[in-house]
Amino acid sequence: MTDGFYDFAASLGQLQQQGLYRRRRVVDGPQATLIKVDGRQLINFCSNDYLGLANHPLVVAAFKQGVEDYGVGSGSAHLICGHSRAHHALEEELADFTGRQRALLFSTGYMANLGVVSALVGRGGRVFEDRLNHASLLDGGLLSRADFQRYRHADVEDLRQRLDQASVRSLIVSDGVFSMDGDLAPLPALAAVAQQYQAGLMIDDAHGFGVLGNKGVGITEHFGLTEQQVPVLMATLGKAAGSFGAFVAGSDELIEFLIQKARSYVFTTAMPAAVAEATRASLKLIRQESWRRDTLRHLIAQFRSGALQQGLRLMDSPTAIQPILIGDSHKALQASQRLIELGFWVSAIRPPTVPAGTGRLRITLSAEHTPEQIDALLTVLPEVLL
Repeated sequence: MTDGFYDFAASLGQLQQQGLYRRRRVVDGPQATLIKVDGRQLINFCSNDYLGLANHPLVVAAFKQGVEDYGVGSGSAHLICGHSRAHHALEEELADFTGRQRALLFSTGYMANLGVVSALVGRGGRVFEDRLNHASLLDGGLLSRADFQRYRHADVEDLRQRLDQASVRSLIVSDGVFSMDGDLAPLPALAAVAQQYQAGLMIDDAHGFGVLGNKGVGITEHFGLTEQQVPVLMATLGKAAGSFGAFVAGSDELIEFLIQKARSYVFTTAMPAAVAEATRASLKLIRQESWRRDTLRHLIAQFRSGALQQGLRLMDSPTAIQPILIGDSHKALQASQRLIELGFWVSAIRPPTVPAGTGRLRITLSAEHTPEQIDALLTVLPEVLL
């Protein structure tokens, strides 16, 4: 379509020439380490189902019972008639698990970040975000209409210099675990700087929740930080928790303020109550089955040790996200396609998801992987990266 509006064909052709065109693949069946994709079985190394809970029998049973009890749709926004007993119970359990006064459910992580950032700071304020933050955090900063600045990745000194020039209400925003690199934010230093400058601090712990810390609380437990040090904690439920949606946890006053002011909470339909019931079951498993985190840590160590022995170009990640930097987007795409031909599903990550010239394979590990599957992947990686 052109018609004086937009030449879609030209733009799509340019994306293909740059190696940036994206295609969907059709999955048959549930998430698992063995998955059927476009009609063939692959070993799945690109899911964020870090603890293997997305198809756990107890989670599935809780979802089915939730449908029996509440039906499918929630019918309305939380503030109208969509806030069920299941939603309320999950919020209370998430608050207890994270050690905070209250928690608030959002329908997606993207909506949580848009709503929270824009509610907490607006025109006349300032937002400081890590350059490699997730797109939802960056969009939240832009949507807030505050003065929006991006500091160098994990560079607290660069952040400090920017805060020195700020004389208005400021909010520091960072991923906890960076989704495409797998590294951790320097959270203790961020918390100290936030306190020094009396700035707010919001952490998106989408890829740490359920995984990091002895109990799986996430990056705040990993570093031993309190609610006072990290007052705004957000996490998603579609990764380690294996379900869907997101939440923000913090003080009673914070949550009450967001209920009033976060537009992406006020003006959208609540997630189905059955999803909340499934998440309550997965949260119990996160609490009770610490062996899943232990297993995942062993598999991460196995993969990194084997990859380094083979001279693969790993990034500095202690998490289940293990990227292999390639650089050229076409080469990353070719390596991903070759892995599919060999029976492995590994995503090629390209700009704008990552900076230009940093195309990569993003390998993600799950507690459900076997050591043999890790070894099999390590065996073929040198061949596809030649």
